[in-house]
Amino acid sequence: MEPRETLRKGLDTLGLPCDEATVARFMAYLAELKKWNRAYSITSIRDDHEVVVSHFLDSALYLRGLQDSVGSVADIGSGGGFPGVPIKILSPELDVHLVEPNRKKASFLRTLTGRLGLSGVTVHEMRMEQLRGIRFDALVTRALFSVRELREGATPILNEGGRLVLSKGPKYEEELRGLDFQYEVLDMELPFSGALRHIIVIRL
Repeated sequence: MEPRETLRKGLDTLGLPCDEATVARFMAYLAELKKWNRAYSITSIRDDHEVVVSHFLDSALYLRGLQDSVGSVADIGSGGGFPGVPIKILSPELDVHLVEPNRKKASFLRTLTGRLGLSGVTVHEMRMEQLRGIRFDALVTRALFSVRELREGATPILNEGGRLVLSKGPKYEEELRGLDFQYEVLDMELPFSGALRHIIVIRL
């Protein structure tokens, strides 16, 4: 199946809108990712189908953890732009901040968002704990934070009533055991893979 068709069918399965402009942006994203991967290791996944499924569609799952009240989102440890850039493509009204300390990956993110013509995106070349004077309605991440450490690090930069959204594997219950704050678990199947994703939503 061609990447375009994989994307269309996957987003349709998730109940997300997908017009031609959206598809074109994702395909431009794929092309830019492949270009940069020739010189830098932005992602270890090189197959087009796998990029669409494991990066684009997997990132789209995070939208279930965001609500209409969310206006600003920070992607912590954005790397190749996942999940922040797909979230922005699918929800262009959001103010998205990509937080990435690696210089080459931050350069990629700046180039990418320019190529895609995405407005309302800011790249922060720093770690989460270095962010100062700015707060967000939601934080998302695919980076390897524990639930507890992400919550502790997010407190100074999250608006009151804000939320954290992160994805965890099959042992997520061990991480959640004993936590003294409110959370919700959204179990979702990743299209074309059969893999079950556990989207953890923590409200502050």
